[in-house]
Amino acid sequence: MSDAPSSAAPQNYLGGIALRLLAMASLSLMFVVVKYVDRAGIHIVESLFWRQVLVLPFLLLWVRATSGMSSLKTARIGAHARRMMMGLTGMACNFGAMILLPMAEATTISLSVPVFAVIFAALLLGEATGWQRWSAVIVGFIGVLIVLDPVSGFAGGFGGTHGIGTLVALTGAIMTALITIAVRDLGRTENAATIVFWFSLLSMIPLGIALPFVFTPHSGDEWLLLIGLGFLGAIVQMSLTGALRLAPVSVVIPMDYSSLLWAIAAGWWFFGTLPADTTWVGAPLIVASGLFIAWREHRRHIDRPKEVAA
Repeated sequence: MSDAPSSAAPQNYLGGIALRLLAMASLSLMFVVVKYVDRAGIHIVESLFWRQVLVLPFLLLWVRATSGMSSLKTARIGAHARRMMMGLTGMACNFGAMILLPMAEATTISLSVPVFAVIFAALLLGEATGWQRWSAVIVGFIGVLIVLDPVSGFAGGFGGTHGIGTLVALTGAIMTALITIAVRDLGRTENAATIVFWFSLLSMIPLGIALPFVFTPHSGDEWLLLIGLGFLGAIVQMSLTGALRLAPVSVVIPMDYSSLLWAIAAGWWFFGTLPADTTWVGAPLIVASGLFIAWREHRRHIDRPKEVAA
């Protein structure tokens, strides 16, 4: 992942941080809508379909106003297709985790993505990983284990929606980490908006094929929920992209951990749930691990020019 912004746009660190915080708040609200959509009896496949299709017009307007429509051209459609398959799997797991778990637990597990990303970058890309980052990975993994509470899980056979939900959330985090590797590879030749566009467009193929089998008539309120899902998804995508246009990755990534605060507040306000005791213990370890990994990534990009010059 490059530490440079995704374009030559003027730098505005505070603006980039503000957009990243907006993305995290919008993401939490989107997951609130995901829960209400599920309670309305709407199939998760249909939720994913409308989440993707309604993002496209907002994204196209954004691209037209910024990098221009010509920036959407690609010579790597196969790589985009692979990223789409992984992305849909990860998104389905993340939606499923939010449906099956309280928001705080699902969000906490999702914050373990940097831990798994370091592991996959070392295994799949051969990236050099020193003892400091491996130590952070171990701390983060301990935090994940505390949140998952495997002793109680194994004793109960990971039964019930909560036990299944933790496994779904963990799968979502692992898939998202794999997606970061795929996006890192795509980012060598494609800008962020192009990657998001092809993900959304190509995902219409499998979701469109499946939609007739799960679609049901909806009331006006249910359509408003689905439109809200797509609208919030568009805000998330455009805010994430805009943040990287204004500030480096190392500046904005730490803002992602604000999503835990939003998830706790939204879970309490909308659903009357608070984090489990294990989440209060494991979450600080996961957050500390992720912040340290982000800091080490920042240091590597600062030191790299010195290493080349030496």
